[in-house]
Amino acid sequence: MSKVPLKNTEGKSIGDYEVADNLLVLDRGEQAVHEAVVAYNAHQRAGTASTLSKSNVAGSGKKPWKQKGLGRARAGYKQSPVWRGGAVAHGPHPRKYKKKVSKKVAKLAFRRAFSAKVDQGDITVIEDLAISAPKTKEVSAVLKNLGL
Repeated sequence: MSKVPLKNTEGKSIGDYEVADNLLVLDRGEQAVHEAVVAYNAHQRAGTASTLSKSNVAGSGKKPWKQKGLGRARAGYKQSPVWRGGAVAHGPHPRKYKKKVSKKVAKLAFRRAFSAKVDQGDITVIEDLAISAPKTKEVSAVLKNLGL
C-alpha cells in the first residue's frame, strides 16, 4: 500500500490516504505512455497547410508560345510547376494527423503515469472540496492554501 498525503481545504494535513498496490503499475507501460502522448500531440496539430496544384492555379490554358522554331524550351501552360507563379509539384494538402490508441493501451498509460506521480509524491488528496458558490476567488483561496 502506497500512502498519499490527505489534506483539507485549509491546507492542513489530516493524515494519509492509502492507494492499493494492485492499482499501481510501475514495471510496465512506458511504451503505452509514449504512444498516448504522441497521439495527443498529433491530434493537436491543425493539418491546414495547403498549396495549389496545377488544376487550382489561376490562368488560362493557352500555350505561351508555339512549340517549335523560337529556340526556346517548349512550354505548354503558365500553371506549370516549373514557372514562377505556377503550381507546387508535391506540396502539402490538408490532412488529419490523428493516431489511434486502443482502450487497453490508454488505460495502461493512465495507470502508469498515475503510478509514477504517486511514487514521486506529486499527488495530494483533498478530503472534502466543498465550495459555497462557484466563485474563482474561493477556488483560488483553496489552491493557495494547498500550495498549488
